[in-house]
Amino acid sequence: MKYLTVKGYGEDSFQEKKSEFIGYIKRTETEEEAKQFVSEIKAKHKDATHNCYAYVVGQNMNIQRYSDDGEPQGTAGIPILEVIKKSGITDCAVVVTRYFGGILLGAGGLTRAYTKGASIAISAAGIVDKVLGVKLSVTLEYDLFGKIQYLCGQNQWHIENVEYTDVIDLFILAEKEEAEMIKERFIEETNGNILISEDEEDMYFRQDKRLFKKL
Repeated sequence: MKYLTVKGYGEDSFQEKKSEFIGYIKRTETEEEAKQFVSEIKAKHKDATHNCYAYVVGQNMNIQRYSDDGEPQGTAGIPILEVIKKSGITDCAVVVTRYFGGILLGAGGLTRAYTKGASIAISAAGIVDKVLGVKLSVTLEYDLFGKIQYLCGQNQWHIENVEYTDVIDLFILAEKEEAEMIKERFIEETNGNILISEDEEDMYFRQDKRLFKKL
């Protein structure tokens, strides 16, 4: 199980025929968070001509909402939503603020502008994978630690933490689909002289082959 979302928050702006467009995006994991973000941007730019938005929430993109906020129907909210969907991301809200510069853009011009506003916001935030993972807890003797360190380094399995007592306890966040293979490699490398337990499944962010609970 995996899907794409944004790392966190992003914003960028540009001008088109004297109108200023500011694109904002934030990772929002519930519809309430998405609505709150839209409200925050509207409050920040209450003097703007328009604050158009779209948001998508849910691993299957099952919640989708948008608003033209006074722009001609279909020229703002839907283009923003389409950018989100074509990027393949979910759990995010995008607001594109417009300060009118006195020159009409026409329906095509508005669609292109709001599409660009959403695109540059996504680019500013960056896209990241979210994957199903588990925490592996490993206990072993000191003389085996070097072998495990080398194996992890060769395969880019990041050791999150190491505790030193009469034995060594280390912790690794692993994708669920790789966890069984990692455990098998550890057992093979240590001739079975190792204890491995696996915590409950959870969703993690994946960046540069490393898992994170938060970004």
